[in-house]
Amino acid sequence: MPIDAPALDAGELEEDDASIPTIDAGPPPPTVMDPGTEGDGDFTIGPSYADAPEMRVPDDAPRGRVYRFSMQSEDSEIYPGVTGRYTRDLWIYVPRQYVNGTEAPFMVIQDGGGYVGDVTAALDTLIHQHRLPHVIGIFINPGPGDGPGSERGLEYDRVSDHYTRFIETEVLPLIPMRPDIRADYPDLRLTSDPEGRATMGGSSGGACAFTMAWFHPELYRRVLTYSGTFVAQHRDDEHPRGAWEYHEHMIRDEAVKPIRVFLQVGENDLNFGSDGLHNWMDANRRMSDVLEDRGYHYRFLWSEDAGHVDRRVLRQTLPETLLWLWRGYPIPDAPAD
Repeated sequence: MPIDAPALDAGELEEDDASIPTIDAGPPPPTVMDPGTEGDGDFTIGPSYADAPEMRVPDDAPRGRVYRFSMQSEDSEIYPGVTGRYTRDLWIYVPRQYVNGTEAPFMVIQDGGGYVGDVTAALDTLIHQHRLPHVIGIFINPGPGDGPGSERGLEYDRVSDHYTRFIETEVLPLIPMRPDIRADYPDLRLTSDPEGRATMGGSSGGACAFTMAWFHPELYRRVLTYSGTFVAQHRDDEHPRGAWEYHEHMIRDEAVKPIRVFLQVGENDLNFGSDGLHNWMDANRRMSDVLEDRGYHYRFLWSEDAGHVDRRVLRQTLPETLLWLWRGYPIPDAPAD
């Protein structure tokens, strides 16, 4: 069962053939505008980095609330544990500007515990400045381990819709029912509009974010990745080269999907193995090339003198990236004075 924890202000933080359940339509979705091509394309940044000014929340900006709880692996039908039982932590960020009873856009952030402080700071600032919609953040940690054979590797590196089904059937339904969240927001609603649903992650979490949208663009259409693991991490009979197959043939061979993708990789990112299929720089460049060729809205940052999921890069680029990611999505009117 979930483990309770008190809510905090954001500033206090340091099987294969199963189908997605039908989502209730709810109120009509907001009108999404054509985002245009501003900010699309390939860019080089660095080699020096500095925090974006939006990473410092203005003194007069209201800080969102963060609710923390945990899930036990034995309660999951999809991920009960490949190496035994485990506990999964989650953090739910609700901006102060969210109006109870309205459908909120949201982001699912993989490896969530590592991003809570930075992402909530950027959201608090940009929402306060009336530059972003009232985005709810769902920060979720994976199961233990890393790489092939681990729980995290199974969840993030597998090229399938398993993780999306986990989020849709086991995570999202819990959030509005949390006693601490219900006490503050008795009618909290997460949008069913795919234009209002984003995914984010770094490394394998980035590949996972892309996978969520790739397999279910009717559910998720905005993707943010840092040092995405678009390499041959999880191999199986259907995808023998794992996520490498996205840029090798899947994106090129399949119909263009209505998704928007941010990619970043560092000049000194990961490169190992002798098969040529574990080079993060090459994989992300190939992703940008094929997304451009196929006419996707994409943005790719080549980061000089930067490493794997380099926090200096994230803290410089995250606010601008969030603005690009949410282009075209309506921003609620500012409250009258």
